[in-house]
Amino acid sequence: MITIIAVFLIALAVTVVSTPWARRAAIGLGFVDAPAQRKLHGTPMPLMGGVAIFAGAIIAVALFAGELPRQVVGVVMASSIVALTGLVDDRRSLPAWIKLLGQLAGFSILAYWGVRVRLPLPLWLNYVATFVWLAGISNAINFLDNMDGLSAGISGVAAAFILLMGLQNGQFLVSSLAAAVLGACLGFLRYNFKPAQIFMGDVGALFLGFLLAVLGLQLRFPDNSNFVTWMVPVMILGLPIFDTTLVVISRLRRGVSPNTAGKDHISHRLVAMGFGQREAVLLLYLAAGMFGLIALFVAEATVFEGYVMGTAVALVALYAIWRLIKNES
Repeated sequence: MITIIAVFLIALAVTVVSTPWARRAAIGLGFVDAPAQRKLHGTPMPLMGGVAIFAGAIIAVALFAGELPRQVVGVVMASSIVALTGLVDDRRSLPAWIKLLGQLAGFSILAYWGVRVRLPLPLWLNYVATFVWLAGISNAINFLDNMDGLSAGISGVAAAFILLMGLQNGQFLVSSLAAAVLGACLGFLRYNFKPAQIFMGDVGALFLGFLLAVLGLQLRFPDNSNFVTWMVPVMILGLPIFDTTLVVISRLRRGVSPNTAGKDHISHRLVAMGFGQREAVLLLYLAAGMFGLIALFVAEATVFEGYVMGTAVALVALYAIWRLIKNES
């Protein structure tokens, strides 16, 4: 437990200290997000906040690597490749397929180290499900990075629930990595909550999304059946999944590419309803916390209880998406 607290505090401290340096470096190197019609900021914003998040999390984990299972090497290598892909994209705006190749490379490293979905399915289907999950969550967190403090805060909430569940089940590796993510996210929010001084960019969003997806895969519940506990990481990351599903369906319905930037995320819709940006972000923090509480229930539920809850959440989410898209007409 002392090690996990130390990992959290080191990640927090390193991120707090390094973010101003990352901001200056971003301005000097041209890693800047220019204002545009579909964006909320009115002045150019430095983009290398994700480098500070990456540094905080990785340094904290590296300092205690000797106490962690060897699998941590594969996780760090894979997430580093995904982060590097995001960093290049922040400077040169890579095509979506190249970013997907970076995520595929990360997946390949994880597969070599034995990190994958372990459902009662043919092996090749487990590998397909693993890649879909990793790429889906990576891009969902990236999609969610559309308002000051949103993506870092939601990632921090998810990491907190993963940390709690890892501790409950004696998973030292999962708990340590989740503590590092939580510390890095909180440290970055010091500079990213509205009014933001720096953005995390793709380097931060893809790194956080990929690492959270890995941690979701690694959660284990020995006292319950995999037939129900597979829903736990889906619930923990329910908000970014909901937002991405809403945006993709809305854009396809309007004949717009899902990869196109726009003000049609759940955060933008809350602002359009009359909430301020801070209020919208805090409401979404609350929603992410509710998803986490549902995940805690599912982790302890019987198969019947778990599927009743999972079905209820899915129906409510689909109804909400239908209502929101209907109001676009």
